[in-house]
Amino acid sequence: MPASKSGTAAEQRFNVNLSILFTELPLLERPAAAAAAGFGAVELWWPWVDSATPEQSELDALKKAIEDAGVQLTGLNFYAGQLPGPDRGALSIPGAESEKFRANIDVAADFAQSLGCKALNALYGNRVEGVDPAEQDALALENLVLAARAADRIGAILLIETLNKPESPNYPLVTAPAGVDVVDKVNEGTGLGNAKFLMDLYHLSMNGEDLPAVIEQYASKTGHVQIADNPGRGAPGTGTLPLEDLLDQLGKAGYEGWVGLEYKPGDRPSAEAFDWLPAEARAAR
Repeated sequence: MPASKSGTAAEQRFNVNLSILFTELPLLERPAAAAAAGFGAVELWWPWVDSATPEQSELDALKKAIEDAGVQLTGLNFYAGQLPGPDRGALSIPGAESEKFRANIDVAADFAQSLGCKALNALYGNRVEGVDPAEQDALALENLVLAARAADRIGAILLIETLNKPESPNYPLVTAPAGVDVVDKVNEGTGLGNAKFLMDLYHLSMNGEDLPAVIEQYASKTGHVQIADNPGRGAPGTGTLPLEDLLDQLGKAGYEGWVGLEYKPGDRPSAEAFDWLPAEARAAR
């Protein structure tokens, strides 16, 4: 996906996900590595998979690394359990995981606020054997309403993401309509209107969805976009997805938010996985 003649790449705002790229480096070195590659903005999954409430010193160290690198944190996940790993979120899982999610809400929101981050992503969580799905959905809505209010407190949006069934067989939100339905329910529950759809083009393509139709239908409800090519979840150009055309369509549909680069670098250092994107299109703006 080189810069297009219509200037798609130059018109989009790209940020690097530091939980899937630059993972060959320790967490605190990744913001500077992204900056060295020419990027001005980054996003993160919740970095402390074992703790919803890490020590303040750990939060402060990451904040300093991001500030020292001169990059903007544009997106952050709430606590989501072991991710990467077997977990796909905590907020719909009764018991300890749900409690950890609740304990994390203000920690994540305060950290985001300290860095001017305006988007918080809440992963729904897997279905649990022996628990009524309706019970999980009721718990999820309760927790998402709390998360949306915390996001609103810091002037941020709450993102709700669909994953894909082949890789996340126990995750219930594996279609765009399912994700948007939860977005609508959260907005009805809060009256705030700050819940938005996270449109991950890789996950949607893995589900076999009609991506142009999804964009046409849901661009107005979308708060963030993430990309990776398919097959392989690699950089644009390594698979067969027409990502340039899809981003062009998103822009024409009025989407002006960030496009998160959430792909695997492959068998090379992450710094070499951005050849498809001209240097001038990497700066934050």
